[in-house]
Amino acid sequence: MSTMSATSPSPQSDEEVDERLAKPKSPKRLLDPQQLLKLESGGTKEIRKVIRQLVGPSLVENILLNVLQMIVMIMVGHVGAAAVTAVGLTNQPIFFALAIFMALNIGTTAIIARAMGAGNVEEANLAAQQTFILSLLLSVGVIILSYVFAKDIMIFMGASPEVLQEGVGYAQIMFLSLGFTVLSMGLSAVLRGAGDTRTPMKINVLSNIIVVVLGYPLIYGIGPIPGLGVAGAAIATALAKAFAAFWVLTVLFSPKGSYIKLTWSKLWTFDYPTIRRLVKIGLPSMGEQFAMRLGQLVFTIVVSGLGTAVFAAHTICFNIMGFSFMPGMAFALAASTLVGQGLGAGRPDLAEKFGWETQRFGRIFGGITGVLFIILAPYIMMLYTTDQTVIQAGSSALRIIGFIQTFQATQFILAGALRGAGDTKIPLISTFVGVCVFRSLLGMLFVIVFKWGIIGAYLSIAIDQIVRTAIIFYRYKSGSWKKAVV
Repeated sequence: MSTMSATSPSPQSDEEVDERLAKPKSPKRLLDPQQLLKLESGGTKEIRKVIRQLVGPSLVENILLNVLQMIVMIMVGHVGAAAVTAVGLTNQPIFFALAIFMALNIGTTAIIARAMGAGNVEEANLAAQQTFILSLLLSVGVIILSYVFAKDIMIFMGASPEVLQEGVGYAQIMFLSLGFTVLSMGLSAVLRGAGDTRTPMKINVLSNIIVVVLGYPLIYGIGPIPGLGVAGAAIATALAKAFAAFWVLTVLFSPKGSYIKLTWSKLWTFDYPTIRRLVKIGLPSMGEQFAMRLGQLVFTIVVSGLGTAVFAAHTICFNIMGFSFMPGMAFALAASTLVGQGLGAGRPDLAEKFGWETQRFGRIFGGITGVLFIILAPYIMMLYTTDQTVIQAGSSALRIIGFIQTFQATQFILAGALRGAGDTKIPLISTFVGVCVFRSLLGMLFVIVFKWGIIGAYLSIAIDQIVRTAIIFYRYKSGSWKKAVV
């Protein structure tokens, strides 16, 4: 906004120009008094409008991301079953390594959403700065350890000699790219906490387009340049992650890039009260992520014992299952932001309505996805491979996934609402009970004892999702999360 009055035609001074350029953008979805009044007068209709506005970019982002990731997996699938298995075995330890950062991001989103709801931009900036510092420091150790022990990790995951030959190089490149992934994830959480879902959408969609564009020639070769197979997919992914990290850094460090600001002058300035708040909220989420990854690790090892073809089917199904996560994750992000901002604005009643209405939207998307999986299972599998053993095994698993979509959506979204409120202990409990107890133990029982193969494995996933949904639903319904302190 210009600092000149209407009666003052004199040019602005350099200081005035600098001040105008340095002024950040106004937040689009900050729950200020005017917007709160609008929500009250508009009722459910206005609440749903706000949800659609916030969910839209995240939903588009997540759907496009998974379509692009599916394309990459399809390209890898045509390299061979060993290549697909190498990707599947590498992804689990990567997810395990990212658990600590995902937990930090949950704390970041909760604190920033509360601060923005209360109109406290300074507090939001401080939380963003501390997230950036911690992400930089922690990522270094994770990258070094995972790269050095890449082969040992693959062996521990049950990789055969054939898979090791394909997978070690892929794993090392993917582990090296973790630093870029961590920065991109952490700073995107900052933007989403402030209500900006459009910028992360643009960044992540374009970076994944880069993966596809670079992936094809790097995997298969082009002209005289030979293809690198699965290692080519890793190189394309690493370059795209680097692009995403630099873009989001540019946005947050630019004077006009975002309402939230990072500054190089405070790069190593630690604010221990803010760090303690991030850790307090993040520790249960970290435990939740570790419980999730531990359960998935055990599950992956169990399924890997069914043979390369069945494990390839499992890897493809998990890639497709990721597509089914996307609507739930998009609505969960919206629920986290809106519930956090509602509580920050001193309106727990409005925060509760945001959670329930977001969950209703998500269940609709989950139901549609589930029906498509049940009907089109074999045809979806055929996109990835021509191996009939893989197609048959994957189709059975995919249909089981279809039946649990509405449960999955409810669990994702209401858990996101609880995290936005700062209530991260119950999601931890639900994940431990569901994944570590039901999925892992029942998976071993159904696969190893009852010999039900991949069907038994995916039945344990279905039971896990139903149990977690019940725990999360009753916690949110109780309303005790409204008293959480962040």
